[in-house]
Amino acid sequence: MISVKTAHELEQMRVACRISAMALKAAGDAIEAGITTADLDQIVYDTIVRQGAKPNFKGLYGFPASACISMNDQVIHGIPSKKVVIRPGDIVSIDTGAVIDGFNGDNAATFGCGKVDIEAQRLMDVTKESLHKGIAAAVVGSRVGDISAAVQAWVEKNGFSVVRQYVGHGVGKNLHEEPEVPNFGIAGRGPRLVGGMTIAIEPMVNQKSHGVKTLSDGWTVVTADGGLSAHFEHTIAITAKGPEILTVAEEEA
Repeated sequence: MISVKTAHELEQMRVACRISAMALKAAGDAIEAGITTADLDQIVYDTIVRQGAKPNFKGLYGFPASACISMNDQVIHGIPSKKVVIRPGDIVSIDTGAVIDGFNGDNAATFGCGKVDIEAQRLMDVTKESLHKGIAAAVVGSRVGDISAAVQAWVEKNGFSVVRQYVGHGVGKNLHEEPEVPNFGIAGRGPRLVGGMTIAIEPMVNQKSHGVKTLSDGWTVVTADGGLSAHFEHTIAITAKGPEILTVAEEEA
């Protein structure tokens, strides 16, 4: 069942999403050669709890950390580790969120460590832009498929591939709610968008084919062909005035 938030619930969502955005920004700003993914996870945790919230990823379905941190050919669900050291030229995807007063935020972005190669930068740029193409399509009266088609069209126009096995989703009292929001599909299909819906749009885009596989740790998803992958995500609200991005850090608002 798709939940539609009241005005008061949207205010609560804004708080959770703002904290989520603060944590993502803090970790992204800290990326430098020599830092470990465990260090970044600690930054996420500390940022969230300082705001009186909790990391909603920690313990979710048994996940052991506050953020999923995935590097280079890793698509999503990378487990932070003191053994994983970030090096110049790496691209680092951070996915995290916060829960406070019973409501959740969820966001992700891919960051480069120093100067990355041209194709890696283009992959990140196209993925981020595809997210905003999807957000622009998220208007009252449209359908989920309009978001999906907008993302897919931009990604494929630029020669990259959309991951099919993992999708965006509703967000609210639960981190993962209905509806599913695929990053591929046909415009005009799927649930209709109404004011008060809150959804996470999150393109996961591969440099080469869209195929993925899960490593033996049971969590880390990598590209099947070893190509790079990028991931960007915002939680948004559907409103009569157009889509509102909720996962914005206070200083970015």
